[in-house]
Amino acid sequence: MPEPAQTAENRAVDSMLPPVPGTDQVARIYADLEARILELRPTEDLASLKKAYLFALDRHKDQKRVSGEPYMVHPLLVTRQLADMHLDIVGLVTGLLHDVVEDTSVTIAEVRKEFGEEVARCVDGVTKLSKLNLANREERQAESVRKMLLAMVNDIRVILVKLADRLHNMRTLGSLSPERQQRISAETMEIYAPIAHRLGMGKIRGELEDLAFHYLEPEASSGLLKEFEAGRVPNEQFLSGIRHTVEQLLAREGIPARVEGRVKRAYSVFDKLKRQKITIDQVYDLLAVRIITDSVKNCYAALGVIHNEWHPIPGRIKDFIAIPRPNLYQSLHTSVMGPAGRSFEVQIRTEEMHRLAEEGIAAHWKYKEGKRGPDADDQRVAWLRQLVEWQGDMKDAGEFMSTLKVDLYPEEVYTFTPLGRVIILPRDATPIDFAYAIHSDVGNTCTGAKVNGRIVQLKYGLRNGDVVEILTQAGHLPSKDWLSLVKTSRARNKIKHVINTTERTKAVEIGVKYLEREARRLGVALSRVSEAQMMAVASEYGCSKLEDLHAALGYGKYSPRQVLHRLAPDQVPAEAVRPPQPEAQPPSPSGDPRDQDLVIKVKGIDELLVYRAKCCNPIRGEAIVGYVTRGKGVAVHSSNCTNVQNLMYEVERKIDVEWARTASESFLVTLLIHTQDRPGLLNQLTTVLFGEQSNIRSLEARGDDESGTDGAIIDVTLEVRDKKQLERIISAVRRISGVRDIERVNPAETKK
Repeated sequence: MPEPAQTAENRAVDSMLPPVPGTDQVARIYADLEARILELRPTEDLASLKKAYLFALDRHKDQKRVSGEPYMVHPLLVTRQLADMHLDIVGLVTGLLHDVVEDTSVTIAEVRKEFGEEVARCVDGVTKLSKLNLANREERQAESVRKMLLAMVNDIRVILVKLADRLHNMRTLGSLSPERQQRISAETMEIYAPIAHRLGMGKIRGELEDLAFHYLEPEASSGLLKEFEAGRVPNEQFLSGIRHTVEQLLAREGIPARVEGRVKRAYSVFDKLKRQKITIDQVYDLLAVRIITDSVKNCYAALGVIHNEWHPIPGRIKDFIAIPRPNLYQSLHTSVMGPAGRSFEVQIRTEEMHRLAEEGIAAHWKYKEGKRGPDADDQRVAWLRQLVEWQGDMKDAGEFMSTLKVDLYPEEVYTFTPLGRVIILPRDATPIDFAYAIHSDVGNTCTGAKVNGRIVQLKYGLRNGDVVEILTQAGHLPSKDWLSLVKTSRARNKIKHVINTTERTKAVEIGVKYLEREARRLGVALSRVSEAQMMAVASEYGCSKLEDLHAALGYGKYSPRQVLHRLAPDQVPAEAVRPPQPEAQPPSPSGDPRDQDLVIKVKGIDELLVYRAKCCNPIRGEAIVGYVTRGKGVAVHSSNCTNVQNLMYEVERKIDVEWARTASESFLVTLLIHTQDRPGLLNQLTTVLFGEQSNIRSLEARGDDESGTDGAIIDVTLEVRDKKQLERIISAVRRISGVRDIERVNPAETKK
């Protein structure tokens, strides 16, 4: 796999390094770091930096990176990145020390003693929880991210150090194993790049995404880079001509400006091709020019000049100056039809807007000597506080991470209250999301909504510019159905909290009744059982309170006979404990009886019926999660199933499940393939599937009428052995010429 292209800055640093890693290399990088800091901050006292350097050098002295170079190179280059962000001395010292607690025997107490409370707090915030004995990697990741977010609320320098750390790790990822490359790149794409975006740090976000894309989709990445290289000369000529024309037009109108040209980033192009199911020639903003002028007035004047020269493309004009994005990004965007019918995008902004777009929250340390960064009420920090508040009660690692990922995605819909307050929500958000964005009480008591003066359903998808009025009724409570409608984690968490409280109360009552009724039937006198005996049994089931055990019985997680057998084994022998008979046994997703609890089992419990959920039809090798359904047993979902979030509002119904054996069961999977409509493509597809030894159950091809292009859609249902075979098949299909996208779907979805 080729290494990602280095930035000019990296090449400059690397050119100064000796060919053989060693102490000279480390000393040179540190000298270069000091010179860079003094260039940016001529009056800075570097005594504490020198002390931190020697401290970290001593602790990391015998450590090597996987590449073979001294470990100290990493914290030095991380700190160099922080220096380029104009971070203050506390942030720079934290950069040098960010790994000493995690990777050496140094404690936070030692860091506090040597460098003070501020540095210790930042180092602790950056340090992962890898030394804790948590159950699995998912829990470790969730708790480390949660800790980092909490630390960010108090000191934004924590995430700036973490982003610089992640950026250098991504730049040097080539030395690691493919499995670690994939895992680290996925985490970067799902967590760190979106955090950089939410903090307005466009430059770092872009590099993180492109580096992660290189490892996650190597074929697509190299393919796009080849297309870019093939068109590099004509693209440069086109942009040069446009820049020259724009400069002349602006000069003629007396608008001072500098004009830059750029080609859209590889990952950004890939993401748009995938989302919109289009070809690269349909990407209107593949090429762009950026006009940077001196005032807001001249931004709008420049927009008029551009539209007077070239026809704007309808629906492609966006004013982020009047209504900034949530990360405070400001700019005017328009796409126009240029010479020879070739489209391009124009971005217009002031110098200050450009600086904030590139550096985001890190820009607060530049030109503001003596100030510790952004104000407490900065919108980007306020978002972070809300995020931590909303997710503070989540105890389940999977739920925390999945809702965090939803929160990190950019919002795109701008709506208004009747009084004109702007409410920014995710695309396809509903009036319920709007109501909870106003206040949790408004959301809980919401009974309906008016949009632009007209009554709409609560599932209505809000659009830019909608004026929303929420109708409420005292005493009203949210419905479970709302969980499938809302898009924001704030709304989802508030709804879950209300429902969970109500459902748990019911479950406790039902559990008590179940236990008492079964005890009477079996002749067990519960009145003679002490509270200590009951608590001992509750502890065996992992319950800290008797109420938790009653709730688990009410949910159907355990049977009353199981509990009574432990309380009175003489009266309820083991053979009397039988698996609960389901009211109606759910059908197998594939109609194959082999799917009935043969390939999946509940960890530590043998008495529950297990079946694979039809909505996601998990296959061997995928991460899975069980959900107890009263009277039907345990429904098993893929961890990334869209329904999991809606079901898991009652964490007590979640149960650990695992693949039961390594036999050769096959699983049915349906793939939806978006392609060009060309002869021979079906033949190539079947050849690929034959080569992967996958049996085709059904195959249907049809024209893609909705795309308005020369496209086709193929939906094919296959038999696969496990996740690895499916991944090989998807990778092979992607390589077929003309294939635009491929996705795994629920068979029912293809019939819509």
